[in-house]
Amino acid sequence: MNSLAINTTLNDRISAFAKAGSLLTSYLKKEPTDATTTIEAAFYKAQAKNSWFTDENLNHAFEQWSLALTEDALKIWTAPYHLKNISPRTVAIITAGNLPLVGFHDVLSVIITGHHAMIKNSSNDDVLTPMLLQLATDHLPELSQSYSYNDGRLTGYDAVIATGSDNTARYFEYYFGSKPNIIRKNRNSIAVLTGSETINHMEALSEDVFNYFGLGCRSVSHLMVPRGYNFDLFFNGMFKQQHLIKNEKYVNNYDYNKAVYLMSEFDLLDNEFLLIKEENESYSSPIASLGYSFYDDISDVADQIKNDADKLQCVVAQGKAAQTIKANLGNLTAPAVVDFGTTQCPMLNDYADGVDTVDFLLTLS
Repeated sequence: MNSLAINTTLNDRISAFAKAGSLLTSYLKKEPTDATTTIEAAFYKAQAKNSWFTDENLNHAFEQWSLALTEDALKIWTAPYHLKNISPRTVAIITAGNLPLVGFHDVLSVIITGHHAMIKNSSNDDVLTPMLLQLATDHLPELSQSYSYNDGRLTGYDAVIATGSDNTARYFEYYFGSKPNIIRKNRNSIAVLTGSETINHMEALSEDVFNYFGLGCRSVSHLMVPRGYNFDLFFNGMFKQQHLIKNEKYVNNYDYNKAVYLMSEFDLLDNEFLLIKEENESYSSPIASLGYSFYDDISDVADQIKNDADKLQCVVAQGKAAQTIKANLGNLTAPAVVDFGTTQCPMLNDYADGVDTVDFLLTLS
């Protein structure tokens, strides 16, 4: 493996990223700083390149990272790890671009542990990560030695973190299988409903379903409901997101999927901006639609989730249902069982696929 010289300390790096986080916070509060123009320019450039990056979705991503990039949060995250005496390596990072800043956690993990991040950004999101890194580097110029960008063929790396679909994962495994790696595939998130939920639960669930238009692996794409479940309360909660029907790309997907389902003679439930249909073969669903399946006993649900753990990122559940599912998962690190309304609000130690990125990076030294 290649050895590098990274002339910053962990405390230096934490301070630099905390500064970037504070600048995001000021931007969201509309408090002018020297970085306002930089952040604003990146905001609108990212939006121009990817029309799924609406004001609402970009602001949500910025808010989550402003909360994560604080000195306290970064110190709490890194405290359990032994990050002294690291031998720096070059880690190639191939990012996804389905959500704003979706690959930044990998970049942050590599840099914070004292390695060098060789970043291959998705063309769908190649503006925001450089912007955040620039904010941190403006505070700590030496940080520039901790990352680089690569738009061509990857060479000179010691390890790989790559995120993509099941399809691209096969190529990643072929090309990068000889190196230490984390290769992520498709995953979905589901909600397990019992009928005891309140309207507040359903409105919170609407965030899990509709944040980022449901494009993330942490977005709920499937419902598991007791047989005979009445969907009225569910649809009442979803009504909170009715404004999405004004988005041109969203409504085009809604209209298209509705036409396909009707031509296929599927039985649909429809509230004029969300389609749901019974689906027992897959947890994934197209934009503007959800699948649902019935269950007779929560223990059967827990068994199914355990059997399909490698397909799931998050399970939204509450009360005894959540307890039963967690107990049945045992020592499995994924999927995460989470509260309503929190799937798109992960903490720094909520690792994708349950794979501890920092632990992996420590094995390289």
